[in-house]
Amino acid sequence: VLLAAAVCTKAGKAIVSRQFVEMTRTRIEGLLAAFPKLMNTGKQHTFVETESVRYVYQPMEKLYMVLITTKNSNILEDLETLRLFSRVIPEYCRALEENEISEHCFDLIFAFDEIVALGYRENVNLAQIRTFTEMDSHEEKVFRAVRETQEREAKAEMRRKAKELQQARRDAERQGKKAPGFGGFGSSAVSGGTTAAMITETIIETEKPKVAPAPARPSGPSKALKLGAKGKEVDNFVDKLKSEGENIMTSVGKRSTEAAKVLAPPVNMESVHMKIEEKISLTCGRDGGLQNMELHGMIMLHIADEKFARIRLHVENEDKRGVQLQTHPNVDKKLFTAESQIGLKNPEKSFPINSDVGVLKWRLQTTEESFIPLTINCWPSESGNSCDVNIEYELQEECLELNDVIITIPLPSGVGAPVIGEIDGEYRHDSRRNLLEWCLPVIDAKNKSGSLEFSIAGQPNDFFPVQVSFVSKKNYCNIQVTKVTQVDGNSPVRFSTETTFLVDKYEIL
Repeated sequence: VLLAAAVCTKAGKAIVSRQFVEMTRTRIEGLLAAFPKLMNTGKQHTFVETESVRYVYQPMEKLYMVLITTKNSNILEDLETLRLFSRVIPEYCRALEENEISEHCFDLIFAFDEIVALGYRENVNLAQIRTFTEMDSHEEKVFRAVRETQEREAKAEMRRKAKELQQARRDAERQGKKAPGFGGFGSSAVSGGTTAAMITETIIETEKPKVAPAPARPSGPSKALKLGAKGKEVDNFVDKLKSEGENIMTSVGKRSTEAAKVLAPPVNMESVHMKIEEKISLTCGRDGGLQNMELHGMIMLHIADEKFARIRLHVENEDKRGVQLQTHPNVDKKLFTAESQIGLKNPEKSFPINSDVGVLKWRLQTTEESFIPLTINCWPSESGNSCDVNIEYELQEECLELNDVIITIPLPSGVGAPVIGEIDGEYRHDSRRNLLEWCLPVIDAKNKSGSLEFSIAGQPNDFFPVQVSFVSKKNYCNIQVTKVTQVDGNSPVRFSTETTFLVDKYEIL
């Protein structure tokens, strides 16, 4: 059983200590104070024993990471646990110094609790610990949203009262009467006085131009903080706040916001609107070779006006890669095969109104390397204690225009920031997740290749898998709707199209 985990100085002073069984502070301080005296100098042992406990330790510059266990604990498991504890500390502390450890003590204690529960090691790794400790609380977000809303309502009510008081004072002055007194000032009731005017004007002057305040909320019991509340209730609550004009911060990251800007739907959506969406899932080897590439595409039809419900879509398919096409069961397959037109089997029937209907989907699965849209070549080479990494991209499909491209390279933990040599585009170093993000706004035929060079301590295996994400307004398979016509009379119909090409998975292993 693991009794305690502690970070202490070489003199045995405890900086952070987490006990996993019932122990008094005096006992843990006494055990840690005795620890340096028990060690034999000049020997390479990683543990030391007394009559009652065993210390398993690892030096970290001027500090020690110490696990205190029972004597019949499995020392091999304890050594493995010690390694995980030692790797956790650089995740939260930039330097292995007493001040830095003390500053991040609670972060370390939370991480320690994820490793050991009730004295026994949990089956977790470093990535899982980071995920568990960084998890957001949905209830906390809702609570904060409620509190901010209540504060805004109170301020709005205060301003409204101030305006009423000021208006009453002006009316009294206009009629030559004595202004009404303002309660709350004890014996010094103000009558048309300077103090009330100053307070009122100050409140009104500091008022910021904003949307009308939200209506008063019903004072019924709130379910926002109820344990076990369903996510749907929370979502409905947040939607309600938004409908009342409140600006609620959502958990959508910068990446999603940028993607939404790039893929914003057309401003002028016609009564007949089509969404052409493709998603790619691709896995490559680091030494070249396409392990698998799978692409799924679909045409979604949205009709807003009933008079355009009986139509046919003229599809132009210029794909030469062997895409497998499949129409909706209600679509006339013979008509599509013969004339590349999408229409219902029964021409007298209409397409559904005000709903997205998938009318055609396609699939491409291949291991042909020439089909890779964007090739990534990552070449790490060891140089002494560090690694020089060269990574380059090349756009093979020159007809594509990829926006908001992010190439993510994993980095070894606890070795600091990479030293960037040459770079096309920009980069971001995420020290918490140990990632280097290479950011490129646009990759197209004019900017089809680029490279990045950096150095950092590590081994070649530390820099894989490389992951790629992007968005595009041009689809990979050249399948487009060129014309829409009425079933009766074959007259053309105005339509709008929205094309998106997204990444589901794009990895170089």
